[in-house]
Amino acid sequence: MSPLIGLWRSHSDYQKFLVEQLLPVYLSDKNRVSQYASVLTKLYFLDLDRIKPLVSEVYSHTGAPAKLQPEILRSFILMSHLDEQSISKWVSKLKADSLLALMIGVAHDEVPEVGNHYGLINRLWLANPDTDQDSLHPFRRKPRKKLAKNQKLPPRHPGIIQKFVDLALQDKSFEHRPERLLQQIFAEVAVKPSAAAGLLGNTGALAISGDGTCINTGASPYGVKLCSCVSKGIYNCECPRRYSDPRARWGWDSYHETWFFGYTGYFLSVYNSDIKTDLPVYLRLLDASRFDGVSAIVALSEFRKLYPEFTVDRFLGDSAHDNYATYHLLNAWHIKPIIALNSKNIGNAKYPGTMTINENGVPLCLEGIQMIHNGFLKDRCRIKWRCPLAMGKIKSCSHKVQCSPSDYGRTLYTKPEWDLRLFTPIPRGSKEWKTEMKKRTGSERVNKRLLNDYNLEQAKARGKKRWSWRVLIHSINIHLDAMLKVCGVNFLEILDQHLSLAA
Repeated sequence: MSPLIGLWRSHSDYQKFLVEQLLPVYLSDKNRVSQYASVLTKLYFLDLDRIKPLVSEVYSHTGAPAKLQPEILRSFILMSHLDEQSISKWVSKLKADSLLALMIGVAHDEVPEVGNHYGLINRLWLANPDTDQDSLHPFRRKPRKKLAKNQKLPPRHPGIIQKFVDLALQDKSFEHRPERLLQQIFAEVAVKPSAAAGLLGNTGALAISGDGTCINTGASPYGVKLCSCVSKGIYNCECPRRYSDPRARWGWDSYHETWFFGYTGYFLSVYNSDIKTDLPVYLRLLDASRFDGVSAIVALSEFRKLYPEFTVDRFLGDSAHDNYATYHLLNAWHIKPIIALNSKNIGNAKYPGTMTINENGVPLCLEGIQMIHNGFLKDRCRIKWRCPLAMGKIKSCSHKVQCSPSDYGRTLYTKPEWDLRLFTPIPRGSKEWKTEMKKRTGSERVNKRLLNDYNLEQAKARGKKRWSWRVLIHSINIHLDAMLKVCGVNFLEILDQHLSLAA
């Protein structure tokens, strides 16, 4: 028995519908249609057929068929593009504007109701319906202690990163996570089409950057008191309370140097230097107090399972990812680490005592000058360094005879196995390292696009499910924006072609 997913209009049928229905509108009011040219092009190329087999598993085999499911998803994409944050207000706009209704694939009297929009969100969230909205939860006061500038919350449990690394190396996964289907939808309708179009660059050697961002929930952190303490004159009690967003927690925003109440979004992204575009490739909302170093292990593990056809060549991260457990995991997965050093994580380096190195793991010659990187020898898994005088980087050296009378100069080798953190395959401080490290800011730009360009927090949503949905829809739009940038096709040109053929 097939699932009752209802009529799923194919992508080609939707394209045909869109052209046929908008041609008369375009003829009568060209300027009005033209103002939606970019989003019309997005919707015209957004192929939702790719996810029909994927989502069919969450539809019942009994009862009334679900209607207009791809149309509702297009409605969310259009809503995001037009910066409407309220679903109820958005449905009212669709009903009042026949052009907007046609754009998602329905007539103005067929617009899906508000409940249908929320129903799709609920259906694609792989968890039991929320039952804790009215349940009581412990009251958590806002922390008073403030951290230093740019300091992030440390891991709550010592050794937790190593435990997650051990699980990852055993190929353990988190397949029962409720956002798994959302991640798969994102992969099918956004990431994989972008990869096929070349927007991610070489998927056989990806440079992935990871970073967390703070997301303030629209719910109150104080909850609703249900106890009788106030009647007894007790106003600052810590009795359990009812919260509209019971999963939200207090976290530290190191950039703004303040506490926030909500979630931490941890995203992996790719920077395409050819088209100067940053694209998210992995999305996950986590506890607000979750340390980025822990989130990175989960993210990389899940990313590898979501995209077995991709190969990660480099991982770029800030100093929150600077720990030996992460370096060991990346080494096991043959991923080159491009991770900033944490100034507090010093004194643990291990290497031959006869060699003098600087804080970046670069050997120093007898003159006290950095030796010059001269390649990575894969057959022996070691990095070659040559004399700066022989390489023409300095004009003279007082230790030339003592060091090496040869014109080739002294040569030293460092091995990553001595210290995976210090002797990275791409040497710290080298030109290649600096070039790669600049790409790490792509994660910050992706965060900026979600929070500022698509006004993520303005939605004032409540609950991890709805926040995850908003992140998904905005991220799909980010990919569609990139497709518009390179495709060279405009939906208005398609309408003009049909008009010329009809003339």
